[in-house]
Amino acid sequence: VFGVLFCKLLRSGGLPEPPAFLYILPICFLPEYNWMILALLYYPALCYPLLACGTLHNKVGYVLGSLLSWTHFSVLVWQKIDCPATPQIHKYYDLFASLPQIACLAFLSFQYPLLLFKGLKGTEKNNGGEDLDSSYYRDYVKRILQKKKPSTSSTEKPHLLRRMEEAVKSYIYTPEDVFRFPMKLAISGVVSFIALYQVALLLVLAVVPALQIARMGVTEEIAYLLAGFKIHLSSDNAEVVRIVVYYIWCVEVCYVSALTLVCLVNLAMLMRSMVLHRSNLKGLYRGDIYSVYHCQRSVRPSRPALVCWMGYTSFTAAHLCLGMIIQTLVFFLCLLVAVFLIIVPVLHGENLILFKLLWSMPFWLMLLLAVLIQHISARCFFIKKTAGTRDLDNRGGLFLMTYLLFPVNVLLGVLLGVWRMAITALFNIVHLGRTDISLLNRSVEAFDPAYRCYAHYLKIEVSQSHPVMKAFCGLLLQGAGQDPDPTQRERDAEEGIQLVQQEKKLQKVSAAKRARAHWRLLYTLVNNPSLVGSRKHFKHRAAEGFLNGSLKPTASTKGSKREAATKEPAVPATGN
Repeated sequence: VFGVLFCKLLRSGGLPEPPAFLYILPICFLPEYNWMILALLYYPALCYPLLACGTLHNKVGYVLGSLLSWTHFSVLVWQKIDCPATPQIHKYYDLFASLPQIACLAFLSFQYPLLLFKGLKGTEKNNGGEDLDSSYYRDYVKRILQKKKPSTSSTEKPHLLRRMEEAVKSYIYTPEDVFRFPMKLAISGVVSFIALYQVALLLVLAVVPALQIARMGVTEEIAYLLAGFKIHLSSDNAEVVRIVVYYIWCVEVCYVSALTLVCLVNLAMLMRSMVLHRSNLKGLYRGDIYSVYHCQRSVRPSRPALVCWMGYTSFTAAHLCLGMIIQTLVFFLCLLVAVFLIIVPVLHGENLILFKLLWSMPFWLMLLLAVLIQHISARCFFIKKTAGTRDLDNRGGLFLMTYLLFPVNVLLGVLLGVWRMAITALFNIVHLGRTDISLLNRSVEAFDPAYRCYAHYLKIEVSQSHPVMKAFCGLLLQGAGQDPDPTQRERDAEEGIQLVQQEKKLQKVSAAKRARAHWRLLYTLVNNPSLVGSRKHFKHRAAEGFLNGSLKPTASTKGSKREAATKEPAVPATGN
C-alpha cells in the first residue's frame, strides 16, 4: 500500500494540470499549484481502505480487501490499455511509471485472497495484529541460547584476495533463517527500490529523447551559428554537421553511462544498508549499544524517536531521490570532462592537457622523488629492529632531512588537500541516499538529520519489537490455556474417558517443558542489557547507572549491600 501511495504521489507531482477529481472544486482554477496540497491529502485517503482491510484480521476485512485491490488493479490496467500514451514528459512515461503501482496492486490482489483462504481453512489465527504464535521468535531464542562453536579463525592477517572477497560479501545481502526485518524496515526497502526506479525513469525520459531530437535536427545552419561565436570546426558545412552530431552523441553516451553508474551504485548502497540494518538490530537486541551508537544511550521510546519513526520511510525515499539527482549531475559532468578533455583529444592526437602535463614533467618527477626518498630512507636508515622491536635510529639525519624536504612537503600537502576534498565530496555524494550512516564526524554526527532520524528509529523498533520479549509473551499466552471452540469441546466429550490418563501424562510433560522454556526466557530477559531500561524497577534510576545498556554498580548499591551483610548476623534467632 505504501508503494501504491508513493507511485501516485510521484505521478501527480509531474502533472502540469490538476487531476480529474479536482475539477469539481474551484481551487483547481487558481494560478498557483494549490491543488497539489489537496492531492497530498486525497491520495492517502484513497489508499487507506486497502491498508485498513488488512488490519482487521478477519474474513470480512479480507473479502473487502480482495474487492478493493481487484477494483484498483482492474481500473488501472484498463486505463493503461485504453490510453497508454500521454503528453507529459514522454508519451510513454505515465505507462512506465505506473508499472510499480500495478505490481503492488497485483501483490495485494493475490495476498488478500490468500489470507481469506487461510481464514476459511482455519490456519489464519486472529492474534490482534501481533504474530506472537509465530515460530520465528522461538527459533531466535533457541539460536541465542545454544552453545556457540569454538572459533577457528586464525590470528594471521588475511591475504589480499581474501580481504577483497570479504569486502564484496559485505555489499551482498544474504537472508538468514533466524532473523527477520521489522515491517517498517521492509516497507522502507520496497519504497526505496520504487523511488530508485521512478527517479531513473524520469531522468532517462526527460533528457535522452531531447538529445536524440537535437541530434537528428542538426542541419548546415549550425555552421553559421558556431561562426557567430567565432568557432570554426571545418570549412565544409557537411563536416561541421558530422562533428556536431558526433559530439551530441558523445554527450548522450556520457549521460546514459552516468545514469547507469548511479543506478548500480544506489543498488549496491541499498544492499549494504540492509546488511548494516541487520547488524545494528542484532547488536541492539543483545544490548551492544556502544557498537551501534558509539556512545552511551538508552534505548527507550521518546517524543523525537516516535516522530522519526513515523517519518523514516518518507525521509529515506526523499534522500534517495535527491541523492540520485545530484549523483547523476556530478557523474555526468565528470564523464564530460574525461571524454571531451582527455579521450576525444587523444583520439585526434591533440590532447592539450596531457601535453601540459608532459611539459611540467620535471615538477612531478621532483615530487615523486621526494616521496620515494622519504619512504626508502625511513625503511632503511631511520628505523632499527632489535630483539623483535622497532625504534628510531639516526635521529640527527632524520631531523636534517625533515628540514631540507620542508618546502617540497608543502607542495605535497597542497596536492593531498585537493585529493582530500575530492575524496570527501565523492564519498558524501555516493552515500547521500543512505540514512544508516552519518556523513559527519563521529563527534558531531548528531547534527546529521538523516542519521539522527535513523538512530531514533532504531530505538522504537528495538524497544517495541524485541524477539526475546515477543517469544516470552507468546509462551505466556500459550500457558494461559485459552478455551477451545464449542465444537472442539463436543468432539472431545464424544471421544470418551479412556484417554484421560494419557492426556494427563502429556499435560504433565508439556507443562514441564513449558516451565523450562519460561525460566529460560525469563533468564534471557533479566540478563539482556537492552531491556533493562524498560523495567519499572529501574525507570527511576539516574542515567549514570547504566553503562552500555547494563546496570552499573554504584556506591549506594555497594553501601546498601555492605549494610545488609552487617545487619544480617545481628538478627536474633526466634523459635527457641
